[in-house]
Amino acid sequence: MSAAPHAIYIHIPFCTNKCHYCDFNSYVLKGQPVMDYLKAMDQEMARTVEAIPPQTIDTIFVGGGTPTVLEPEQMAYFLNTVKTHFPDWNPAIEFSMEANPGTTDKEKLKAMRDGGVNRISFGVQSFNNHLLHDIGRIHNTDDVYRSLENARAVGFENMSIDLMFGLPKQTLEVLSETLDRALELDLPHYSIYSLKVEENTLFHRLYQRNQLPLPSEDDELMMYQMIMDRLRSAGYHQYEISNFAKPGYESKHNTTYWRNEDYYGIGAGAHGYVNHARHINIKGVNPYIEAACKGLPRLNTFTVDKNEAMEDFMMVGLRMDEGASKTRFALQFEGRQMDEVFHKELTSLLQMELVEELPDGYRLSEKGILFGNNVFGTFVGALSEG
Repeated sequence: MSAAPHAIYIHIPFCTNKCHYCDFNSYVLKGQPVMDYLKAMDQEMARTVEAIPPQTIDTIFVGGGTPTVLEPEQMAYFLNTVKTHFPDWNPAIEFSMEANPGTTDKEKLKAMRDGGVNRISFGVQSFNNHLLHDIGRIHNTDDVYRSLENARAVGFENMSIDLMFGLPKQTLEVLSETLDRALELDLPHYSIYSLKVEENTLFHRLYQRNQLPLPSEDDELMMYQMIMDRLRSAGYHQYEISNFAKPGYESKHNTTYWRNEDYYGIGAGAHGYVNHARHINIKGVNPYIEAACKGLPRLNTFTVDKNEAMEDFMMVGLRMDEGASKTRFALQFEGRQMDEVFHKELTSLLQMELVEELPDGYRLSEKGILFGNNVFGTFVGALSEG
């Protein structure tokens, strides 16, 4: 048997409401069987560790949805089940939980701390209240400050906020003001993502009716350049194309994904990747609960063939400033050499000055960072079509 993953992703699918841009597997909290869901995850964890006994756990990430909609008693129950089934934690474990400003009072935050959570990622998105309303967020900027203050009061230091750009009616000036407010907080980590208009969202329906006033492509590019310039000037390392951190505060869990390493996936709609096989869990809350009572609640499981895995390695690895490592590539793929496998693609990208060679791999150039999707697309089907 291959070594067990050292990382766990756990999905809490409940939200106070559905944001206009969100296509994640999430459901409005009201009327949901929350405790039944948590007990079903308990059963999935038990069956998972029976099938793949865990080793030392280095990172845990609880996402959603909004995990912090759980009541303090529910939170304590949930975190206890995690520790029960995955008891061997690295002393330096990174245990992250996503949170929505306004859903984190001190009692709940204390339950999180007592249960082992030591990193919080707040979904702030903007410091402009009009913009927050227009994208369907239920919090305002006062909630952000209150939530951060509460988190610090119970002992959280490792905190991150998510921001978004390319939003409807968002201007460079509005974004600049948000960056001012965000950087005043002096947090150790910021994630800043561009809006993607996804199917099955309100924004997609508005977009199809030509009723979504998005910034132009040129303005969006200038927004991204502004973000990079401002964060770098403030002393943050852009360790991934959308993520900025002070030294030592890079997300260890997300780095697991970007290095194409294995991880457990628990919960409705969760994805996992273990021993060259990916799985997707059943998405609906009640169908998931029913399935977890009978066995592993899988919607689909499929083996990732070696060519696809090598393509994936390049696409996610190049997202990082550390780049796609030749050494890690050889370790994951039985000694295969990156330069030989992707000679044509890497030569082309080097000639276009979209990537640059490192002593142990390749990373995006400054030009390549602005056109990352073009670079990643180079590897889609590169081996299966070759």
